[in-house]
Amino acid sequence: MLDMRDLTAQDLQRLSVEQAQTVVEHIRRQAREIALKEAKLEKLSFEVARLRAWKFSARTEAMSAQQRQMFEDTLAEDEAELQAQLQTLRAPEAKDRQPRRQPRRQALPEHLRRVEHRHDPEDTTCPTPGCGAPMTRVGEDVSERLDIVPAEFFVHRHVYGKWACRCCARLVQEPAEPQIIDGGMPAAGLVAHTLISRFVDHLPYYRQEAINARSGVHTPRSTLAAWSGRGGAALQPLYDAHKRFVLGERVVHADETPVAMLDPGAGRTKRAYVWAYARGALSDTPGVIYDFCLGRGAQYPAAFLQCTGDTGDPVPWQGTLVCDQYQAYDTVLDARQYPGRSAAGCLAHARRKFDELFKAKASAMAEGALQRIAAIYRVERGLAGLKADERLAMRQALAKPLWDELHRWLKLERQRVADGGPPAKAIDYSLNHWTVLTRNLLDGAVPLDNNHLENLVRPWAMGRNKAKSAFMRSRLGRVSQMARPALAATV
Repeated sequence: MLDMRDLTAQDLQRLSVEQAQTVVEHIRRQAREIALKEAKLEKLSFEVARLRAWKFSARTEAMSAQQRQMFEDTLAEDEAELQAQLQTLRAPEAKDRQPRRQPRRQALPEHLRRVEHRHDPEDTTCPTPGCGAPMTRVGEDVSERLDIVPAEFFVHRHVYGKWACRCCARLVQEPAEPQIIDGGMPAAGLVAHTLISRFVDHLPYYRQEAINARSGVHTPRSTLAAWSGRGGAALQPLYDAHKRFVLGERVVHADETPVAMLDPGAGRTKRAYVWAYARGALSDTPGVIYDFCLGRGAQYPAAFLQCTGDTGDPVPWQGTLVCDQYQAYDTVLDARQYPGRSAAGCLAHARRKFDELFKAKASAMAEGALQRIAAIYRVERGLAGLKADERLAMRQALAKPLWDELHRWLKLERQRVADGGPPAKAIDYSLNHWTVLTRNLLDGAVPLDNNHLENLVRPWAMGRNKAKSAFMRSRLGRVSQMARPALAATV
């Protein structure tokens, strides 16, 4: 068998006609294989780029948070499958290259239970013929893989012994342990699991019913709903204590997000709101609390921002409220009614208006605004870990000149843009709310924006728009098929 890689020019001249034809045929076969492989690589690379374009295109901006998450999860699955195919095709080439440095995998959490599996030879004598000496352990290689045990139902069996005195006819028995639902079937852990599945993981009761049925446990959705109601009532004292903890901070974030609420009498859903309040983003001890309300009026935050005093009477909370410029907060922050309160604006909201102009290419000045705001954020990132008084001193020295320059620049640009247009509205938003936007220059505990709470509110969006999930599944099914022709061609 000829080794084509070792042939020289002189060897080719000495080949017979049959051998030369064999070499030519081998070269042609290799050329066809290389062309086919390159075509497959090109097709797979195109599909990966296509999936990424779908992932980052503007079409995803029109989706809700839940829809976008489903969309991205499906694309991630397809992209991973395509990447695996690409890696398989490129494997021979990779052997000839310098080994690529793999990214360092994050260590598995130490608190997880470890199940150790030992893999040692059954015979530890030397297998070399004629030796047979006992071998010595010189080390070991350890690999860890993450596994999971599916949820397991089990039964707490409480046995209360009865003890009687035959002399005085007295019976002694330990009292029953208090439960969330006295006389009911669920233990506290099952009630907590039902609440978390419904309100954190957004699993409807009918889906929980089906999941539990796989383990042979019958829990009708009406029963699950009743457990959640009883569990919520039992959590009320903890909720009240946590509210006092959150409002014990002098810097509090506030925001609200719409949620759908069933309206059985009308046969449809109507809009309600979850109001969120969190301790300051720069606080040493974080905390967030949510308040479900039927509307978005000022009466809801006004009622919530009442602390319970030592006498049990409500006392208005005092401090700085970080919020957007929604009109309901004007009543809550009225200096005549609440002199101990002040407002802090959100720089991210002001920036967002310029970012929209920049992405739409609607104004040349938007880029200048974004660059100046970015400089302020860079200074703030460098102050992480400082105490409030230290942070305030550094803001005055480093950030205040940037704020002043931004203020002068906005006023100058405002004279150059026409009234009523999007650029004028973006500039007016910042100039009209300049006092609250720069509250952080007066208090080192006040953050630049309200992003801290917006991130804490975002999970509520995962529970919205359930009615559209069927439509999204069908749409994602079509999107996920984009990669199938390329994969079929490689099999």
